[in-house]
Amino acid sequence: MSRLKSRSVLLTGGEADAKREAVRAYFHRTMDTYEKLFDVLTDDRAFYQRPEPLRHPLIFYFGHTATFYINKLVTAKATTRVDPQLEGMFAIGVDEMSWDDLNDDHYDWPTVERVREYRRKVRERVDQLISELDWTPPVRWDDHPTWSIFMGIEHERIHLETSSVLIRQLDLEWVQPHDAWPVCDAAAGAPAEAPVNELLDVTGGTVVQGKSHDAPLYGWDNEYGHLETRVDTFRAARMQVSNAEFLAFVEAGGYETPEWWTDEGRRWLDFRGATHPIFWVPRGDSQGDSWGYRTMTREIEMPWDWPVDVNYLEAKAFCNWLSETEGKSIRLPTEPEYERLRQVAGVPDEPEWGERAPGNINLEYWASACPVDRFAQGDFFDVIGNVWQWTETPIDAFEGFEPHPIYDDFSVPTFDNQHN
Repeated sequence: MSRLKSRSVLLTGGEADAKREAVRAYFHRTMDTYEKLFDVLTDDRAFYQRPEPLRHPLIFYFGHTATFYINKLVTAKATTRVDPQLEGMFAIGVDEMSWDDLNDDHYDWPTVERVREYRRKVRERVDQLISELDWTPPVRWDDHPTWSIFMGIEHERIHLETSSVLIRQLDLEWVQPHDAWPVCDAAAGAPAEAPVNELLDVTGGTVVQGKSHDAPLYGWDNEYGHLETRVDTFRAARMQVSNAEFLAFVEAGGYETPEWWTDEGRRWLDFRGATHPIFWVPRGDSQGDSWGYRTMTREIEMPWDWPVDVNYLEAKAFCNWLSETEGKSIRLPTEPEYERLRQVAGVPDEPEWGERAPGNINLEYWASACPVDRFAQGDFFDVIGNVWQWTETPIDAFEGFEPHPIYDDFSVPTFDNQHN
């Protein structure tokens, strides 16, 4: 995966010309990586598949990240339009909380070739702007043209992850393995071979969240501000919950037992008809260990020691079931508790990673998960990396929050106590 590795460019330090070339390389590497993601599709018909009913077809996401650059740079008064029709059609995605707000009749999707050509034109336009703009450090939040380019790069990197999940939900006929996206080849072949999890103490302490505007790395508006929390001592799982650990919940009828689920969880179950995690593939009668596992491009034998892929509602139901089973309170951490765990484990932020990331993150190892005991971080494993982790804390504004004027609807619509 090292050829796709791309570390964040600092906003601070260095000379203007060096910063310009670093941003240029980061921009092109990000566009290249995103386009390479769509190389796993077998042909252009796959772009018009909609594997997730709460999302648009893939053609939208192929075009969306490119139109984002232009739409934000136009707002910043740094450029003019390239294709107004596409920049309107691909402007706004879908809120996953609205379970019935998509109507295919509203869209007449363009050809893949037209979108490819549009992406080429956007690449040229942004590259030219990078040449023309002043990159004297630090790059600042209120310098809207340069900040918009950083915003566009980081936005495309968000969609690199979310689009990979959509592709992972396609039928296998629409995807093909690709050398750029390797799968980890280490896996436990039976549930009994997976490591046994345990709870370890995390000493209490003070956690300060929120970025200042002189921070060296780009941040979204919801990351800026200040929140100080005193976290009491607690216990946390040493490893992420593995497929083997989650199997007990599935076999106990967890998906068919309403009392483990919240009201929203029960509505989701009714909507989805789910009986197991989305990337588990039933084989035979689905008893015992008769499960396959879907990676982005193929089905493999169930890797029992990899982390389970579940949404917040499933994770919370699992904790409720485990609390009853173990006879003690077990829940997801709050965000300050998670940050305290990261402090205690001594996990550094990206600028201090060194030559290799400290976990399965940033495309530095695989395009899949790996065993939950592969990357030790202090006394714990995978405090960062492998999969994204849920907390009980809904997203909200820190003290001092202000929406960024170039993207003022990025965060505020999620301050509704429903987005964790």
